[in-house]
Amino acid sequence: MSEAPLPPLPAWFADGPVRRLIDVIGIEGDEARPVGGAVRNWLIGSSSGDVDIATTALPAVVAARCGKAGFKVVPTGIDHGTVTVVVDGTGFEVTTLREDVATDGRRAVVRFGHDWLKDAARRDFTFNAMSLTAEGALFDPFGGREDLARGRVRFIGEAIARVREDRLRILRLFRFHATYGAGALDAEARAAAIAERAGVADLSRERVRAELMKLLVAPRAGAGAQAMADCGLLDRILGGVPMAASVQRLSAIEAATGLPADPVRRMGALAVLTCEDAVRLRDRLALSNAEFRRLEGIGHGWRQADPAAGPIAAKALLAATGPRGYGDRAMVGFARSGAPADDAAWLQLLTLPERWKAPSLPVSGDDLMRRGLPAGPPVGRVLASVRERWIAADFPMDRASVEAITAAALAEERG
Repeated sequence: MSEAPLPPLPAWFADGPVRRLIDVIGIEGDEARPVGGAVRNWLIGSSSGDVDIATTALPAVVAARCGKAGFKVVPTGIDHGTVTVVVDGTGFEVTTLREDVATDGRRAVVRFGHDWLKDAARRDFTFNAMSLTAEGALFDPFGGREDLARGRVRFIGEAIARVREDRLRILRLFRFHATYGAGALDAEARAAAIAERAGVADLSRERVRAELMKLLVAPRAGAGAQAMADCGLLDRILGGVPMAASVQRLSAIEAATGLPADPVRRMGALAVLTCEDAVRLRDRLALSNAEFRRLEGIGHGWRQADPAAGPIAAKALLAATGPRGYGDRAMVGFARSGAPADDAAWLQLLTLPERWKAPSLPVSGDDLMRRGLPAGPPVGRVLASVRERWIAADFPMDRASVEAITAAALAEERG
């Protein structure tokens, strides 16, 4: 049976900054083409994302032609043949065709070339090696379109050789499978990932973190995480036992509630049971301070989010952590509870921030000192007691209730 016809050429290719850039570079015998992800995404009807350009023109020639056309040129990776060209406010990476001379599993020594097939052959997966000629013809030398249609993530050539060129491709295998794959991993790719998994330890923490965060927001993140765990990779990366099933359940809850995928929250579901887990992940993955604080909050309080604890406990948690912190704890607690994604009690707990905003404590230190309490530690102790009693009474704001709570706390302090 013949292959299905190609979809119409994407709008970004026919007109606009990409078209202008291709036409400016592709002169005097040179050619420029969109490559990789933008072409792949066009074939599946997805957003193009960043559009990368490959060309036979040398970097200096690219810079000269683009500069003459009035485009801004930034030599972001000139040693590897890449310049960033800004057209109408959008940046495009333009890279000269390359051939690998030597690799060490982390970086490659390359030379520039003019052979589109050799350049495609040095890429990772078949569907990332496709390009569009200036005339709009699909260049697909390794069957990437068919693999994409079948949900098969397949290395170009010998899988073990591709992985040894760059161990990050092990992580990219699972990330792309979670995004575009269907069914089981390609057997040869899986075997290569297992055989070379020790090499992941040589990758920078930042590169590992970036790939893992991308995997965690993929459409099949839970399955991807489970596949990594089954291949003995996640425990090496995380330094602990992964909980891929919690990611699966969290994904189902997000779908049921219409919430977007959140990589930090999913990381918490995957790997954080205690605050110590968050500390370990910060060190192993070079997490940002904001990411660490969220994971630490999950480790500290996911067990506190429980419908069985009652509405006052839920309000207390929301008042103490704010809406996002509350959401992190409640979502992870829900995922680990084993309850179905449409569980009414958990959904009621999750939606509390939509229905209730924590009021401010209606008593201050000045109020207490005006009632004869000496400044210093006594004020702090009584304020803490007032807050605890006020929360237990369900955050009353009427004068009589606040007065009774304050009087009881003062009486306790004064013995």
